[in-house]
Amino acid sequence: MGGPDGGDGGKGGDIIIRGDTNLGTLLDYTYRDHWKAERGEHGMGNNKTGKSGHDEVMPVPAGTVIKDQDTGEILGEILAHGDEIVVAKGGRGGKGNAFFVTATHQSPREWQPGEEGQVRTLELELKLIADIGLVGQPNAGKSTLLSVVSAARPKIADYPFTTLQPNLGVVQMSDHRTFVVADIPGIIEGAHEGKGLGLQFLRHIERTRILAFLIPIDVMEWQEEYDKLRAEIAAYSPELASKPHCVVFSKLDLWGEQMVPELNAPGAFGIYSISAPARMGLDELKRAWWGKLLELKKAGAA
Repeated sequence: MGGPDGGDGGKGGDIIIRGDTNLGTLLDYTYRDHWKAERGEHGMGNNKTGKSGHDEVMPVPAGTVIKDQDTGEILGEILAHGDEIVVAKGGRGGKGNAFFVTATHQSPREWQPGEEGQVRTLELELKLIADIGLVGQPNAGKSTLLSVVSAARPKIADYPFTTLQPNLGVVQMSDHRTFVVADIPGIIEGAHEGKGLGLQFLRHIERTRILAFLIPIDVMEWQEEYDKLRAEIAAYSPELASKPHCVVFSKLDLWGEQMVPELNAPGAFGIYSISAPARMGLDELKRAWWGKLLELKKAGAA
């Protein structure tokens, strides 16, 4: 009755990962681990094409790296709000019989089924982005320093590995000058091989612009402590080891007087002594951090 009029099927929706500045963690993905886009509708008579399926959007914070878990391939990275990566494409819609009409084949009964959409298992990894990364052994005073220079309230106690995940704090200076400091979980010898919190710690400092190595002043073996921390960083990533860094001697209140120990640190842009609880040396340290950040921005490296 009038010839073939079967329309084409609609395309399936894509799975899209999109950057969202309202998010700071990947916590939502511990509660939901299956994401599915809408399927396309079937084609209809009267040459009507089926409606394409809606895309499914997965919001993530900036700094998220997306990998295919099965192949290990890095699919991309979300760097800013609104960045998008299509991680699984929807299937092509099928072809109705009207598609197969030709001058010599005017009543086709053929049709073509649609294609299945992509199915992927993804691994999402959030790499922390901060201006200053506090690096040191467990109980070096990193959490205490962060709690004093910012409004962050990390867990603080007298035993190793109090900090089990990175904490961020915004340091507020005069004239609306601010920068972000990250309190990184403690590093121990062999961290680059996964010992202690190991690789969890090292991955989180890849995105910091400046490293601050904290050494408790009561350790006494200052040079050995510094060399050990630098060696762990270099063993994990030469690129990370080349970042600007300074040395901060913490817990100055235990020494009883103001002093800056002698240390051979030719690559450091400064060596400072502080007491976070006593608020000693903090202003000088913050000014040094800010000055270095400005220097990096002017050089186009920040």
